Amino acid sequence: MSNKRFVIVITGAAGTGKTTISDYLMKRYGIPKVITHTTRPPRDHEQNGVDYYFETQQSFKQLHLLESVKYSGNYYGSSYEGLERAFVKSPIVSIVLDTKGAITYKDKLGSEAVVIFLRVKNPAELKQRMIDRGDTMAQIQVRMESKEDERDLTLPSALKGRSIVIDNEEWSQTRERIDQIVLNLRKQL
Repeated sequence: MSNKRFVIVITGAAGTGKTTISDYLMKRYGIPKVITHTTRPPRDHEQNGVDYYFETQQSFKQLHLLESVKYSGNYYGSSYEGLERAFVKSPIVSIVLDTKGAITYKDKLGSEAVVIFLRVKNPAELKQRMIDRGDTMAQIQVRMESKEDERDLTLPSALKGRSIVIDNEEWSQTRERIDQIVLNLRKQL
């Protein structure tokens, strides 16, 4: 039995299909998601250890974080602890991150981190996808004008040659690429 393991890091701008890919990996292959941490309070439908690990300011500071960000007064981050909990379930796991987080994962985990950068060539398509998933026009406007989303629209130079770029225009073609990636990773286990 190999002790190899991989975290599939899914990144790209809002609306490129990151959550869709993560959900597909879970449903099709049983690849669990790495649960991340936040100090914000849970929403009504959210469960600790399922949607996030909900932390206090103090418990968040005790984590061994790979990456973190402060957003609207709350901290969000992914930890070595969360990664190890996911690896207990499977030698291949997935996580959705912004490009800054994806760079950190690649830098810290090397070949264990398989970065998939998703893009959609037409900005109008990104906007339509956000509308289709239920985002309000105000949410879309804020997201599309944010420096983070603008940054995530293009492959950062730090990920060039270190990631797999998928133009997520047609789901059947994207699915074939994802299936091939999973098959290749399983062969290495």
